[in-house]
Amino acid sequence: MILAEKGVSKNTSLAYYTDLSELQDFLKTECKINNLKDAKKTDIKQYLSFLRENNYSAKSQARKLSAMNSFYLFLLSENIIKTNPTSGIFLPKTGKSLPKYLSKEEIELLIKTAKQIHSARGIRLEFQMELLYASGLRVSELVSLPLKSLVKNEFIEVMGKGSKERLVPLNKRAIDLFKEYKEVRQIFIPEGKDSKFLFPSKSISGHQTRDAFYKNLKEIAISAGIDPARVSPHVFRHSFASHLVAGGADLRAVQIMLGHSDIATTQIYTHIMTDKLKSTIEEKHPLAKLFKK
Repeated sequence: MILAEKGVSKNTSLAYYTDLSELQDFLKTECKINNLKDAKKTDIKQYLSFLRENNYSAKSQARKLSAMNSFYLFLLSENIIKTNPTSGIFLPKTGKSLPKYLSKEEIELLIKTAKQIHSARGIRLEFQMELLYASGLRVSELVSLPLKSLVKNEFIEVMGKGSKERLVPLNKRAIDLFKEYKEVRQIFIPEGKDSKFLFPSKSISGHQTRDAFYKNLKEIAISAGIDPARVSPHVFRHSFASHLVAGGADLRAVQIMLGHSDIATTQIYTHIMTDKLKSTIEEKHPLAKLFKK
């Protein structure tokens, strides 16, 4: 139902499956309940207490409760159960952490480090990092891009979460790197086969896996002398959005390019605007200048 009707991604549906499987294991072991539909509110509360005692983060607890609530609402709508055992259960609100991002200089250093790998792998990685930084793609969107997703070599047509399409413009450098990458793309296609993907590989999916790209990124970070714990595909996405907002980009435009369904999700990047306004006042306001004197 969540795949067909709600249009969630396969990764989201897998996360739901994992969360509900863990609940089922707990109910069988601790509550002697074999079927999820037989759980009571006290059982759910006991499970949430178990999560807290085992040091699950507030964010993980909230995600699991959301998955449970969604599942039991579905059972309720199908008349499989009479009451929702998660109804009325609330967790303390989690504070929103600010997005972690790299400086423009660090992004440039990572891309230059990839360029120093004089091989097809280096060319591909350089293009991928430039593409991430130029477009703000999610890593799952990046690695699974069809070759035909590049429209007139100026835009990328992206199929995002909920099967929503969006167009993201490319800068000149990304376009130039794509032309260079096209010359070596064939190397990554298994012999005797063809591929519809921009980043083909020998994997079951036919395209480069998220894990493979993630490992490549970590290796580049180490070579560039940047803490690999600070570098990930999602940090590139945060950097794309943060630098756009810092440069004065309209928040609605950033929302469209990131593929956020709700602008409230994009507003997390307004902390950049706050820093910028603060520095502007410190530099430009006459009272601030007087105080400095």
